[in-house]
Amino acid sequence: MTKKTRTAKQNENKTIEPPAENFPVVGIGASAGGLQAFEEFFSAMPADSGLAFVLITHLDPSQISILPELIQKKTGMKVFQAVDHMTIAPNHVYIIPPNRNLAIYKGNLQLFEVDKPRGTNMPIDSFLRSLAQDRGNGAIAIILSGTGTDGTLGIRAIKGEAGLVMVQDPQTAGFDGMPRNAIATGAADYVLSPRRMTEKLSEYVRYRRPAGKKSVSNDEKMAGALQKIYHLLRTATSRDFSQYKRNTICRRIERRMSLQRIDDIDDYVRYLQDSEVEMNILYKELLIGVTSFFRDPAAFELLKEKYLPELLRDKPDDYQVRVWVPGCSSGEEAYSIAIVLRECMEALGRHFLVQIFGTDLDEDAIGVARGGRYPESIVADLTPERLAKFFVRDEKRYTVAKTIREMVVFAVQDIIKDPPFTKLDLLCCRNLLIYFGPQLQDKLLPVFHYSLKPNGLLFLGSSETIGHTSDIFAVLDKKWKIFKRLPASSPDRPPVYFPLAEAIESAGPAGQPDKGNPQPAEQSREVRMEKLLKTVLAHSDMPPCVIVDGSANIIYVHGRTGRYLEPAEGEVSSNLLEMARPGLRPGLISAFRRMATERREIILKKLRIEESGGYCELNLVIRPLPDLQIGLRSLMMVIFDEVAGARERAGWPSPSGRPEKSEEVKRLEDDLQYTRENLQITIEELETSNEELKSANEELQSTNEELQSTNEEMETSKEELQSLNEESVTVNAELQSRIDELVAANDDIRNLLDATDIATIFLDINLDVRRFTPKSTELFHLTGADIDRPIEHFATTLKDVRLVEKARTVLSDLSPHESEAEDHKGRRYRMRVRPYRTSNNVIAGVVITFENISKYRELVDALTESETLWRGLVENAPMGIFIVTDGRFAYLNPSAQQLFGIGDRDEMLEMRVLDRVHRDSHTLLSNQLDTLTIEKKPVAAIEVKWLRLDGQPVEMVISATPVFYRKKDGALFFVREKL
Repeated sequence: MTKKTRTAKQNENKTIEPPAENFPVVGIGASAGGLQAFEEFFSAMPADSGLAFVLITHLDPSQISILPELIQKKTGMKVFQAVDHMTIAPNHVYIIPPNRNLAIYKGNLQLFEVDKPRGTNMPIDSFLRSLAQDRGNGAIAIILSGTGTDGTLGIRAIKGEAGLVMVQDPQTAGFDGMPRNAIATGAADYVLSPRRMTEKLSEYVRYRRPAGKKSVSNDEKMAGALQKIYHLLRTATSRDFSQYKRNTICRRIERRMSLQRIDDIDDYVRYLQDSEVEMNILYKELLIGVTSFFRDPAAFELLKEKYLPELLRDKPDDYQVRVWVPGCSSGEEAYSIAIVLRECMEALGRHFLVQIFGTDLDEDAIGVARGGRYPESIVADLTPERLAKFFVRDEKRYTVAKTIREMVVFAVQDIIKDPPFTKLDLLCCRNLLIYFGPQLQDKLLPVFHYSLKPNGLLFLGSSETIGHTSDIFAVLDKKWKIFKRLPASSPDRPPVYFPLAEAIESAGPAGQPDKGNPQPAEQSREVRMEKLLKTVLAHSDMPPCVIVDGSANIIYVHGRTGRYLEPAEGEVSSNLLEMARPGLRPGLISAFRRMATERREIILKKLRIEESGGYCELNLVIRPLPDLQIGLRSLMMVIFDEVAGARERAGWPSPSGRPEKSEEVKRLEDDLQYTRENLQITIEELETSNEELKSANEELQSTNEELQSTNEEMETSKEELQSLNEESVTVNAELQSRIDELVAANDDIRNLLDATDIATIFLDINLDVRRFTPKSTELFHLTGADIDRPIEHFATTLKDVRLVEKARTVLSDLSPHESEAEDHKGRRYRMRVRPYRTSNNVIAGVVITFENISKYRELVDALTESETLWRGLVENAPMGIFIVTDGRFAYLNPSAQQLFGIGDRDEMLEMRVLDRVHRDSHTLLSNQLDTLTIEKKPVAAIEVKWLRLDGQPVEMVISATPVFYRKKDGALFFVREKL
């Protein structure tokens, strides 16, 4: 079949019209070792299940796949290789072609060019995501044998739409990488062998609620059942789902009922009461943790290119940017925001302190987010540049780089009960509100308004709106739902109440709080740090002191500190260590080092500080401050407590003048000065060494980056090799299956040739022996060692057979040749010489067959001899002989010709016998003919009056017997003239 014809046949398949109902579609993903799993699955899958199957596997882009042929042998369903725009139908199987990605849209398959290098393309994830969007809860995902993590993101999307997820038991998989990674997501409903999957699929189809059937959410008794389920969930998990959208909750409950084969909602409530396992599963499914990196990339690009630069342009350097991502699930969206902010800062050439809070109700998801390790299938959502810059490859996973992870803090939070984060520049709440009821949404949006700073940004999902709060949020981008916080325009707007659940429960019919019993929560207030510290220190009897951060940068100064600090030479700096006067710095360095490890108050007593014209003595107190929730951590207070009267007691200079010193005091002072100078030199040398160590450290970091780059290149090469290996395994499995078929076919052909007792010799284009059957050795002296030797080198038992000449003629003319030959024993053969044609219609040699026709020739000779004898007897018989078939003359011998008086016997052939009979004998002969042809009985001698051709009657005596002549029933007549 030509490629054009094959394409035309495939295009005919696109006319298949599926039934109107939204039948389930099964997406099956596999890689290395998947062929065996496919065959096991389809061997057990009924052909009338009502499901459509789409097979996605990692194929070698340079090889033609024979997978459709192999699968067709294992199932009664029709199997097709997917064609662009093909409409799917139930009880059909569709297989992805090589070097293509596959998607489904409104029941039609869509093919796309592969735009990613080998090892980074994730066709299974890509198709399963499109399947989830297209089929909703009618989507079914199955992950079979394979290596890597392809499919893990796809099954999460299927689970998010309340679809069914099955994973092959790793113990039964040829390669367990894909099954184990799929199971680790927690999205698998069943972990089974391929054969057992078919049983569960059949049960699922039987118990699945059809599209036209009334949903349980509309059942009259559903309201009471839901209240019980909410109570059971709150008792078991301390989480309240009563404010979630009812349809969402009911759809998840319907799914669990289908999987548990329960039809009645009351029965499911009782089952939920008795099963702690089912309670945990339902709780996990209600959390709906569906997310990905840069979901809706255009929205994040708009945020990075336009709105974040506008927000940050007027902010000072080191300004703290605060972001909250509620409902962050496993952290992908929070890290996406961090990456966007990092890129935005690089584009602006500015540095800001970024703090992102990612919160979610699911503790397991938060654990994943904190780890920051994701499967390699995230390459489908990230550009190669971002992947290389912000992620570190670790075996089969990607870890978020430290620079990004340090920007994000994750915590478990119930947004309905727990207080929100405040003073935010950006609040990213995407695809969370769609799961909440309208009443909860109306209460939550004012909380978001309260949490944002003036002109702060609110970033919602593409399917979410701000509802009735258009007076407090301005629309920046309608398509991608980016809003800006406005001041509350109405003084009558009700205040924000916490927790939201209690506020909603106490709301009246219009959704407003009961004004007779207001229960406002205590609203947290953040005060600017300068005001807070000034207020505290101004009302305390505190010596001169400074507030510094963990890097010794001065945040706030209290009292007159000029006697202890002075501006350092060079660029202006507010670092305490650089501003410290001689004698103070070594103590400060030592104290800061101890503070970093011990985190407790440290006191250094009687430090001598040089000042103009003399010295002073002070006690240095370094005290850690508690977290004031003002955006800075590790704050410390450095107190300069000068010792009263220390100058006079020590003999140090006083404002009135310098007293006389003894020689011993001078000597001690000289020794002390010498020691100080040596110490200063040592400190300077230490600083120089530190600088050199810093330089060496930078060089090491540079080398480490180079090694990291080399490692990434090696990882990329490893990915490509791994992908190539998976494709090779798949191709090898297909080829092994084809080899098994060819071996079986070869055995069949060999047995066929042996059974036909025909000697056959295959010659190549050079007339060298390629193959021969055992029967050929009776005619040619051939052995197994004679393969590839010219046929003309071998003697034959045939007489006068110019075999080589005839073979060359056939190769030249491409016309078969047939003749007879005889061997020395007198056996005769029919020799046929035909061109050897390949499947591509290429002439690759000749095929010569020798069919023993000795017995046939003996029969022919015997028949010829018998024919000659019979004809001689009949033609020379003295009586007339003729044969009648179908009532007409079929043969006449010369004697009959003479009796009937005809010159040319052809004149009587095909003439009706009864037409030549006299009317007196007409009835008699007609009855005799019936006796001969119908009853098959011979006729004895009877007298019949015949009419000659000249019309003269002649009385004759005839006898007859039934015969079979020329494939017809007839009668042989013997006739003579009556004496």
